[in-house]
Amino acid sequence: MSKKILTAYYSHSGNTGEIASYIQKQTGGALFEIIPAVPYPTGYNDVVRQAKIEIQSGKKPELKTKINDTESYDIIFIGSPNWWGTIAPPVAAFLSEHDFSAKTIVPFCTHGGGGYGSIFKDISLLCPNSNILEGFEVFGKGNGNISEKINLWLNEIGIK
Repeated sequence: MSKKILTAYYSHSGNTGEIASYIQKQTGGALFEIIPAVPYPTGYNDVVRQAKIEIQSGKKPELKTKINDTESYDIIFIGSPNWWGTIAPPVAAFLSEHDFSAKTIVPFCTHGGGGYGSIFKDISLLCPNSNILEGFEVFGKGNGNISEKINLWLNEIGIK
């Protein structure tokens, strides 16, 4: 029996979206973009300021995109940029809106030099009854061999 896979992600600059697309191409399944109802500012300093305020206050923005059938998926890849050492608020909102109990959650993140911070731990806190696999992190959108690295990681965690 093959597993039904969902790759859900939030991407502000496009980097996380590119990684999500690579993962989806390697694993199949559905690709779902998490989009906040009110877009974040495009200016770097403005988005950094807003993200910091939202993360510190625990705000989870309303989402424009909705997915109603998460219960039908066995494996959910969750992608986020590293914002202030954790997941972007739209990802927190998405995870809070759904019950992923007994699901396999596979986190991945993009960053500008901060690594994965507490992203993987924070996802596990929002999905306490899920099986959380080893995550994947990449600087920016990776380089020319990112597809190779993703394929290796998927093999290591037993998805491929």
